[in-house]
Amino acid sequence: MPSARTATRRMPWRPSTMRRKSLVRKESEMGKLKLTWNGHSCFTLEENGYAIVLDPYEDGAVPGFGPLKLTADEVLCSHGHGDHNAAQCVKIRKNSGGAKNPFRITEIHSFHDEAKGTKRGKNTIRIFDDGQYRIAHMGDIGCVPTADQKEQLKGIDVMLMPVGGFFTLEPEDVYALVKELSPRMLVPMHYRGKGFGYDVIAPLEKYTAMCDDVVRLEKNT
Repeated sequence: MPSARTATRRMPWRPSTMRRKSLVRKESEMGKLKLTWNGHSCFTLEENGYAIVLDPYEDGAVPGFGPLKLTADEVLCSHGHGDHNAAQCVKIRKNSGGAKNPFRITEIHSFHDEAKGTKRGKNTIRIFDDGQYRIAHMGDIGCVPTADQKEQLKGIDVMLMPVGGFFTLEPEDVYALVKELSPRMLVPMHYRGKGFGYDVIAPLEKYTAMCDDVVRLEKNT
């Protein structure tokens, strides 16, 4: 799935996706939906000319990643930390050519820690539904979702999930949660790689070592 915009010299291979069967789709079936990983937990979600940037990071906030140079119609942030809320780093288009937001967005309010936000605050999960696919950005989720929240997270096609732990759910907890929710595809984010990421979070391999079906793709989109 997506690879970092600056990943060519920083990553020996591209981020992994789980559930290979969901990757086998006809090109016409994908329509004009495009997902790009910009590094850390930042993605650009675009369809029919309308672009949304999710969780942009401040310049210098995440080791190994350079400044973002993104343009979009909208910016959404999961919480107020500098590696997720740098909306000022994204240039907002004044005229998107009449393109309208094709997504119905559902927000799920959760926490950045296991202590109901007393350690790191609140976190917002967002589900983007274009009528054909449901994409969930989990933000910096640090707690296991409630039963009601899990129901909302069932039937996800693409789940963007932090897998590095320490500030978020630990890799083992992520694995158990993903197994329960069973998204068609899992795109990992917020982990440590060769030359990037926080020292205190786990490398991607700690999570993927638990997975049976890991697919490594070459493109960043």
